[in-house]
Amino acid sequence: MLALPSSRTFSLAVAAITLVASTALSAPAIAQSNNLDRRVERLEAEVRAVQRKVFPGGSERFFEPEVQSETPTQSQNSSNASPVLADLLARVDALEAQLAGLTSQTEENSFRLGQIENRLQSIEAAEKAREEAQAAATTTAASDNGPAAAAPGAALAAEPSAERIAAVSAIIKPESDDAGEDDYIYGFRLWDAGFYPEAQQQLRLTLEKHPNHARNSHARNLLGRALLDGGKPQSAAKILLENYQTNPRGARAPDSLYFLGAALIAAKDNEKACAAFDELADAYPDAASGRLATRLSSGRETAGCS
Repeated sequence: MLALPSSRTFSLAVAAITLVASTALSAPAIAQSNNLDRRVERLEAEVRAVQRKVFPGGSERFFEPEVQSETPTQSQNSSNASPVLADLLARVDALEAQLAGLTSQTEENSFRLGQIENRLQSIEAAEKAREEAQAAATTTAASDNGPAAAAPGAALAAEPSAERIAAVSAIIKPESDDAGEDDYIYGFRLWDAGFYPEAQQQLRLTLEKHPNHARNSHARNLLGRALLDGGKPQSAAKILLENYQTNPRGARAPDSLYFLGAALIAAKDNEKACAAFDELADAYPDAASGRLATRLSSGRETAGCS
């Protein structure tokens, strides 16, 4: 981090420059010239020291800039000002300009450091959120698959690769005036791309943020499917049954009964799977004989239903 000069350093330097300037204008030229020359040289050395703090490691051209003599002012051309005093006044003016530049550089450095700190805080917050999501995924896996899933190193094994992070980042979230719809569609796109853990997280977030949205039947059903596709049949069965029970008139309630049966088959509970398929046929005969007919027939055959 840059070591910046304090405001007191600038204040003292400016005060000293002002004193030199006033002395140069009021004292006899010959009597004071040697003393003023030494004092201005000392001030120039102090300014170079301050510059080294603002530009650490910089080249000598930053430390010893050439002082261009300015066009003499009326007071410098007066009969009372000798060439020696005129030169000293020009050097004082140059020092004042250098101090002004250093002050500006210091303020710019402070601003940039503030931006860097803000960026680091954002990165740390994102990293913390990612670690919490991974921990939650590991806990869910343990409840589905038993204690072995929570063995040491499980969280490390769940660490996403750089390629996966890049692929997930490429999934575009829609932006419209309906945030609930956007969140659901984003979860669907993650699921459709095969990113099941990410889809699970997104769909849970959708349900938490928009508990009364019209897409909730879709979102909960899709969450169940993402859990099932992600190898978590027991968690999937719980979510799918909940979707049917809490909202039997929901747009995806019939689908949830079918995928409930599929989850129970995956959990090796064919008897309950057949019960779910029977419930689907009884509660939603139109869907069972229509758009879900092929799936229902296949599910019954797989489960060995009578």
